[in-house]
Amino acid sequence: MSHDIAQRITAIRRRLPEGVELVAVSKFHPVEELLEAYGAGQRVFGESRVQELVLKVGAMPADVRWHFIGHLQTNKVRQIMGLCHMIESVDSVRLLELIDRESERAGVVTRVLMQVHVAAEETKTGFEPGELLDYFAARKFESLRATHLCGIMGMATNTDDMGRVRADFQQIKGVFDRILEIAPDLRGFDTVSMGMSDDREVAIECGSTMVRIGTDIFGPRRY
Repeated sequence: MSHDIAQRITAIRRRLPEGVELVAVSKFHPVEELLEAYGAGQRVFGESRVQELVLKVGAMPADVRWHFIGHLQTNKVRQIMGLCHMIESVDSVRLLELIDRESERAGVVTRVLMQVHVAAEETKTGFEPGELLDYFAARKFESLRATHLCGIMGMATNTDDMGRVRADFQQIKGVFDRILEIAPDLRGFDTVSMGMSDDREVAIECGSTMVRIGTDIFGPRRY
């Protein structure tokens, strides 16, 4: 099994253009498999459940950079302060402001991505594009004290229609570009996280700088 995971990681990395970062989505996979990916040189892992993340942080080497990629409940924020290299799934101003307060309380700076919602599914969370643009136009980010806005994250509609998927990714990238037009003084706002196992090539063509790959590395979820 380890040989398979190592081979898959190497093959995916070889095909990624320079400047596109690989997040290995390790949620629902055991630590043994994460260690196999680590042995192949992977250092960035994505988790979506707080309890699972906390357990894996304790079991994995200290140089792993953890990304939280799932919906983060406000009552779980304090538990992951200082554990994540990045929270990719900030889907409301309320959550962002809570992360900021808890980061300041813990004496850390938390790197985050603003999640934008363009997909057809109502089950997916995130800011509506206009809502996110309004946030930056009003320069509300200036009140943040212990949070670094690094960019945006989004998902395409779950469909076989690649035309729709491409349009979704183009819209996400368009929101990112517009934010930089609205607030050109933003520093380090340079990440567009979009694209997963089935649609990463389209996402990269549309301007993704970070892809979240799970199934193509680890196979189907293990638990």
